[in-house]
Amino acid sequence: MNLEKFISNRVREVKPSGIRKFFNMVAEVPDVISLSIGQPDFVTPLHIREACIEALDRGMTGYTHNLGIIELRRGISHFLHKKYKADYDPTKEILVTVGGSEALDLSFRTLVSEGDEVLIPDPAFVSYEPLTILAGGKPVFVPTYEEDNFVIKPENIEKKITERTKVLVLNYPNNPTGAIMTRGQLEAIAEVVKKYNLFVISDEMYSELTYGRKHESFASIPGMKERTILTNGFSKAYSMTGWRLGYIAAPAEIIENMIKIHQYSIACAPSMCQYAAVEAINNGDADIEEMVKEYDKRRKFIYEGLLEIGLDCFEPLGAFYIFPSIKKTGLTSEEFSIRLLNQEKVAVVPGSVFGEHGEGYIRISYAASMDAMEEALRRMKRFLDSL
Repeated sequence: MNLEKFISNRVREVKPSGIRKFFNMVAEVPDVISLSIGQPDFVTPLHIREACIEALDRGMTGYTHNLGIIELRRGISHFLHKKYKADYDPTKEILVTVGGSEALDLSFRTLVSEGDEVLIPDPAFVSYEPLTILAGGKPVFVPTYEEDNFVIKPENIEKKITERTKVLVLNYPNNPTGAIMTRGQLEAIAEVVKKYNLFVISDEMYSELTYGRKHESFASIPGMKERTILTNGFSKAYSMTGWRLGYIAAPAEIIENMIKIHQYSIACAPSMCQYAAVEAINNGDADIEEMVKEYDKRRKFIYEGLLEIGLDCFEPLGAFYIFPSIKKTGLTSEEFSIRLLNQEKVAVVPGSVFGEHGEGYIRISYAASMDAMEEALRRMKRFLDSL
């Protein structure tokens, strides 16, 4: 039976994840050192796990409010105010989601109508383009450059704006580059957003993972809260990737419309995980501080190590990724990554999976042990010497 005609045109248009492609390749190679996946190597802190166990023991296993339990929404509201001076009403402006992934999906599907254009930084996290397509929109890529530390520039945004432009995506701290934005840089973007009447999806999943400079939330810029969907979650900051908990902070009217999708497709995030997240967001600052200190050591180590073996790269100040250039090797980023995997059993992600302007780079995750990174650098040096 030919099933092709039954597949949605939008789904057919979406390409499989380039990150997952390499993840699956790695799974078939024994004794590989993987620096490819953005997964913390820390176990979820004990007090957070114990909060989940306590919720289970108390029988807190049923459905919750569509928006999430009020204790968690209050915790998120307090967190956003305390950390970023972004103020949201926990009763109607915060929605708990199944990971940051659902938060992004809801954001695109709620804002984007057929033919709307969505401005996406390039390189960028791999989900933004397919989510735009699945919502019926058209992805339009705004280049960012290493000489600008991969910060999106207002003038480059303006060059891409048309009468169909509706949404701008921001992702800082950035995946894959590790770039961050200052408040002044965000204020310049805000002027463009107001001038062209745009709405912003601000993916701030790595907001707590910054080094030497505090994260600035786009929603805290004057006049931007009413034009912004802020998405975040618990996966990276609290090392809770498998718990699948994220959240959205947005104007009440936006949340009301998101709920229409959320209640039919999801209903609610897992209840026992929400109780664990209450403990995380209320009492997890010390855990974050400890993990950030360790990430910072690894960041400095991998940055200096890459320079020593002859790869050029700018110093990332956020997330747990570094984005070295491999242009001098003469290989494409995919060729480099495949050959490095096959010859030296080191897994990285080719920059090309993150967009046209990611070509010539590779993404390395330093959410791995120092021992693993030290050995990976030795192998990479041997690989570069063989070219």
